Amino acid sequence: MADVYWLWYPGDFSIHQGMLQNFQREERSMDWPAYWYIDDCNRNVKFTRTYTLNRQTEFQVFARGKGYVDINGSKYPLNQRTTCQPGKNIVTIFIGNPTDLPAIYIQGDVICSNDGWQASNFVDRLPAGYDPLFTRPDQDPNMIKYQTILVQHQKKVTKNNGVLFDFGRAVNGSLHIQTRIAKSITLCYGESETEALDVKNCYYKQENVDRHSSIRKRAFRYVFVPDVSLNDVEVTAVHEYIPKKNNSKFETDNQLINQIWNVSVETLNLCSDVFFIDGIKRDRWIWAGDALQANLMNQYSFFDEEIDKRTLLALRGQDDIKQHINTIVDYSMLWAIGILNHYEMTADLKFLEVIYPKMQKMVDYLIKQTNDNGFIYGRRNDWIFVDWSKMDKQGTVAAEQLFLLQTYRAIITCGQALGKSVDQYQNKFTVLQQHLEHYFWDEDQGAFIDSYESGKHHITRHANILAIIFDLVNDRKKRLILKNVLLNDQITQITTPYFKFFEQDALCQMGEYRAVYQTILDYWGGMLRKGAVTFWEEYDPSQTGAQIYEMYGDPYGKSLCHAWGASPIYLIGRHFIGLVPTKPGYETFKVTPHLDNFDQLHCILPIKNGEVMVDKVDNQLTVTATRDGGVIEISDKMYPLNKDVPVSITVQ
Repeated sequence: MADVYWLWYPGDFSIHQGMLQNFQREERSMDWPAYWYIDDCNRNVKFTRTYTLNRQTEFQVFARGKGYVDINGSKYPLNQRTTCQPGKNIVTIFIGNPTDLPAIYIQGDVICSNDGWQASNFVDRLPAGYDPLFTRPDQDPNMIKYQTILVQHQKKVTKNNGVLFDFGRAVNGSLHIQTRIAKSITLCYGESETEALDVKNCYYKQENVDRHSSIRKRAFRYVFVPDVSLNDVEVTAVHEYIPKKNNSKFETDNQLINQIWNVSVETLNLCSDVFFIDGIKRDRWIWAGDALQANLMNQYSFFDEEIDKRTLLALRGQDDIKQHINTIVDYSMLWAIGILNHYEMTADLKFLEVIYPKMQKMVDYLIKQTNDNGFIYGRRNDWIFVDWSKMDKQGTVAAEQLFLLQTYRAIITCGQALGKSVDQYQNKFTVLQQHLEHYFWDEDQGAFIDSYESGKHHITRHANILAIIFDLVNDRKKRLILKNVLLNDQITQITTPYFKFFEQDALCQMGEYRAVYQTILDYWGGMLRKGAVTFWEEYDPSQTGAQIYEMYGDPYGKSLCHAWGASPIYLIGRHFIGLVPTKPGYETFKVTPHLDNFDQLHCILPIKNGEVMVDKVDNQLTVTATRDGGVIEISDKMYPLNKDVPVSITVQ
């Protein structure tokens, strides 16, 4: 940490901003706070560091809150130059803020707010938190500064006795309005043209607007102004964003797959500013299931570690647990699984040290909700979600047990990385795995049933998909699941991109690359053929007309820019290019390409502290990595990858 940052109690910036994020939802002129318990930051924090100086030095403390500086027991005011004498100096800064995030910025040649400070909430003491967004003393970490770009409309047409503006892309921001008429106007927003033109039912509408009106930040592609003529009004969009670098590139001789990749990246980008949020129009909340998938996609595109850390901290909140994350049992488990993925992606032990105690309390909370068989069950006010699909949820549910098994695996791996004892979790894992197969595996049907307590022996895809992607059954059962469930059209199809992600992941793991490639073209390509500029929360190819925008009983309840819709990024990067870390932080990594569907391809994917470039022209494959530690695996042969040395292989 060479630079100087604003400091706070670790996690508090994310928790405070996460609280604000979860109050951003608006529906038809009503504000809609998230419907779960929400933590806020600590209000009283002290920062401590010991310096041994060989000369006198000065520093100045800028603060967000009230407090003072203590040097070896002597007190000094904030915001003035303070002197430290040679020798040992214990510097302690006390900051309280009853309304916002308590934070400090220390400016000095020697004493400054960089790595090494400890923060205490007067109960626990941990390394102080910071974020690369805040590096200057004139900034306020209570205020997120977005950058803006003006977006001009691509089309402006008269329609339905009004004017329709089409900006040609998804915008997340506000509007500049110019009118040439005396009367006020109405703004009707839409992710689709159909929604914007529905003056009565559109999700966002602002009435009585004139040139002096404050226009709220919203997400839209279209804006309709009813009861005006073409020259009466002009509208310009102001898109807001936090810059981040797209570290990936994907180009092939198939323009549709190129477009699917690019729209996936745009979808993820829009849903990834301070946090991974579900979608930019409707909820704008932070959901653990969406966040897990967003991080997996992020790993193959932006490789933005900070967004993932902020999201994990915001989702969890303070140490005490009052309910499941987002009230959903499986999302509490997906949050813990997300920590494992973050560690394997980054090898960030400092972050793991901060979040592991929270992870351990969460897993212990889950264990208290298990029965004598080790099965986790839903309690009053718990939501057993899994997916928007009909399944037998009577009693304990198979999919939840598979999530719990992977949660145990996550805490075992993370605990071992920190040198913690994990025997109790290993024992829980072993018992649960045995009972899962005994109670939920139906040998006659060759698949996992949803619930054994109902006696229905009903099969859906979900538990069977999870058994494969988490590698929790043997090869024989995987093959049975593939035949009897994944390739069986009699089993109810999945319509959400959320679980479509997991399903295609499982099919790739079973070698069904051609089928997955065709699904990407058909399913995600199907959304493009229906005019999508970003990918949706749900897509049912059989739906037509205005019903394609309906969800949750709302004619425009479906999010048309939803983070989990961007899954082709992960599917292509993880399975078709075949890039995966084999040790945390890509200390070692492997490229196992499956590129039969591509005649020509140029792809760049990020890894920790580097990138991997893959080129294919006909049957000639070339792979280059910018760091050591990699291997290429093709047809059971291994080819070492050395830094900046291209490896060319002739493939069949």
